[in-house]
Amino acid sequence: MARSGKTGTKGAKGLSRSFSWLAVLGVILVIAGIVGLIYTAAATLTSMILFGWLLLIGGIVGLLHAVQARGTNFFWLGVIVAALNIAAGIVVIRMPHAAADALTMFAALLFLAAGLFRLAGSLIVRGPQFGWTLLLGAFDLLLGILVLVSWPGSSQYVIGCFFSLSLLFDGLGLIAAGYGGRRVVGMMGDGSTV
Repeated sequence: MARSGKTGTKGAKGLSRSFSWLAVLGVILVIAGIVGLIYTAAATLTSMILFGWLLLIGGIVGLLHAVQARGTNFFWLGVIVAALNIAAGIVVIRMPHAAADALTMFAALLFLAAGLFRLAGSLIVRGPQFGWTLLLGAFDLLLGILVLVSWPGSSQYVIGCFFSLSLLFDGLGLIAAGYGGRRVVGMMGDGSTV
């Protein structure tokens, strides 16, 4: 019995340490998000280059997978998709500013479409969340218009801002998970010793 108690304590300490590392990773992401919000142009360029490398590596892995499955019906589809990923990755890496322009235009059009659909849906359905859906639709529409009106200048900061906000909120989530996990492990450890 005493041995299992010591093992449980060691396991709790290890788990608590793991949650601490999760919180540390969260702090790093929050700092990176704040720095990215300050230097949005650099964050945009960095995220485009990172996206290009991810496309390139994903295309190479997809091509290797397609070569391994060359006897199947999906061989040519895999080769085509891999080739498109490789080509897109090379283009994004070589021309990150043009890729940011295109992605910003795409994001603006998505916001416009989402805003219009939410506004129309809220007016047609008039469900219990009518006010919130109408407000969200108006916000999406306004955001799309603001990005589109200042395009292509907005492409220098829009993608970097979204990327940095994503890092910031992911970091805050990891900090909350790490802190909450440590508290739960601490409460379990206190309960097991009684």
